Amino acid sequence: MKRFCSKERRALSPVFSLALFAAAVLLLLRGAGSVASLSEAERLSAAEQAVRRAAVQCYAVEGIYPPDLGYMREHYGLQVDEERYLVDYRCFASNLTPDITVLPR
Repeated sequence: MKRFCSKERRALSPVFSLALFAAAVLLLLRGAGSVASLSEAERLSAAEQAVRRAAVQCYAVEGIYPPDLGYMREHYGLQVDEERYLVDYRCFASNLTPDITVLPR
């Protein structure tokens, strides 16, 4: 009752098998690279959001935006990997939303 099995099995040529394997490896590497770049973009966004949350929390508690990053680190537990990111925090007035920019190093 082996209707779908043929007695004659065709072997794939070694060149075709190698090409198929190489294509699969290239697709895998390309996908891994795009996931890594997406992950880095998400980390950058998370770092910027952390700075913004700490500034807004300070404003909600104290009624003023923090004067600098050191103040947020000391009083609100802000942690940003400064070896990986450059944080530009500019507070023009205590009642105006500060300009926050986070860039990769």
